Amino acid sequence: MKLLLHACCGPCSLYPAAVLREEGEEISLFFSNANIHPYREWKARKNALEQVALEDGIPLLIDRDYPLESFLSGALAADKRCHYCYGLRLRAAAACGIAQKADGFTTTLLVSPYQDHEAIAAIGHAVGKELGIPFLYRDFRPGFRWGQGEAERRGLYRQKYCGCVFSERDRFQKVKKNGMAKSR
Repeated sequence: MKLLLHACCGPCSLYPAAVLREEGEEISLFFSNANIHPYREWKARKNALEQVALEDGIPLLIDRDYPLESFLSGALAADKRCHYCYGLRLRAAAACGIAQKADGFTTTLLVSPYQDHEAIAAIGHAVGKELGIPFLYRDFRPGFRWGQGEAERRGLYRQKYCGCVFSERDRFQKVKKNGMAKSR
């Protein structure tokens, strides 16, 4: 089966790519992450993914558009900004998968224990049904630590937050129940 694997970064791509290739899947990596801020962070993650693609001989497609304003306005208007973000990236992956004549698509977001797997699966399946390309849900979380160790061994850039400006802010502030933030 020919699969398009949406990749948020190099480290998170390692385990899903290894598993899928071991199972005989023909994969291509796809980098489309308008959520990542600042631009230098976006570039560092893209560069790490390029390193993985080169070292492992995996085709890589890169969406070089960086529509930060569009992402921010959509995320701010959304009831659940993470769900908005998942939808944005999975829709881009599905469209790219169709253009590449892939049999299906999936995402490296599914390797992270910090992501909402139920939401990713529901959104992925809905987008896939709408656009006419199957979404492959796989729980890649068992390989998260292996991937992080492998990334360290390879000297890949490893980030400390999901990528969006909201996540970066939350990293440095503890938000109280009343909505007031306390700096660390």
